Amino acid sequence: MAKGPVLIDLDADEPVADVAEAPPVPDISQPQGQAMQAAAQFAARKPSALSRWFWGLALAAIGAVVSVAAWDFATSLVARAPVLGWVVTGLFAALVLVALIIAVRELAAIARLSRVDGLRRAADTALTEDDLAQARSVANRLITFYKGREETRWGRERTRERIDDQFDAATLLTLAEDEILAPLDAAASREVEAAARQVAMVTALVPLALADVVTALAASLRMIRRVAEIYGGRAGFLGSWRLTRAVFVHLLATGAVAVGDDLLEPVLGGSVLSKLSRRFGEGLVNGALSARVGVAAMEVCRPLPFSDRHRPSTRGMIKRALSGLFSKS
Repeated sequence: MAKGPVLIDLDADEPVADVAEAPPVPDISQPQGQAMQAAAQFAARKPSALSRWFWGLALAAIGAVVSVAAWDFATSLVARAPVLGWVVTGLFAALVLVALIIAVRELAAIARLSRVDGLRRAADTALTEDDLAQARSVANRLITFYKGREETRWGRERTRERIDDQFDAATLLTLAEDEILAPLDAAASREVEAAARQVAMVTALVPLALADVVTALAASLRMIRRVAEIYGGRAGFLGSWRLTRAVFVHLLATGAVAVGDDLLEPVLGGSVLSKLSRRFGEGLVNGALSARVGVAAMEVCRPLPFSDRHRPSTRGMIKRALSGLFSKS
């Protein structure tokens, strides 16, 4: 029997679904760089006041107990064996002295990071308000800040000679960028590219479980510390944690944590993740994430905000770091 056309009558009163209003299809695929994103979210979480009070009181109580126990141990040992007791007392005194030196260094490192933050905030204010006097103050403070860095000597002298010839804040701060910060920017970019390259190679070539996670975290932490040192913000343990948290907060605030094939395809050519193996694809994505962390570290650690001409290109940095690692097919 031949089948004729079928006519379906739609009820005019029945609403028709609008395709444009349909919810997006959820992405159930395994997200690339999930470990880095989870680490960024964890580091960016601000502890509550209750938890800060808890850990502060816990550390104070533990310190009191340890101090009293050490004192009782030393005094009782002096009473039983005077020579050995005084030797142990000297060891405790040396330990306390070293702890005090470490604490002073930590405070000095935090103060240096605060100087960098203060310079950046003052530069932001000068640019926002077009305050030439404020910009000249920032330039002079920048010259003083880098007076011990030989690689900036020529730039500092050039800036000092031309500082009075500039008549608006943006031009003066751009001059400081060109003359003083350009070699530091180049050194920081090389550190970021090296870290991204290392993460990509380990992820792609080492089949061990969690090797990519450990490598990405370790390389990113070391990279953040090195970028801070390049820009003059040397940090100890506490300063490094504060700096790392600031970098991850900046990443989350700018939405620059996630990266995928849409970024790597125009950088490296072709549909990268479909042409390479799964491990190579993960290596490229993790390397790109490390590069983005490095760019955020440069923005956080730099004493001046990036102008449009000097702002590092994440795509360009990823291309320089990763394009030579794997052959394109």
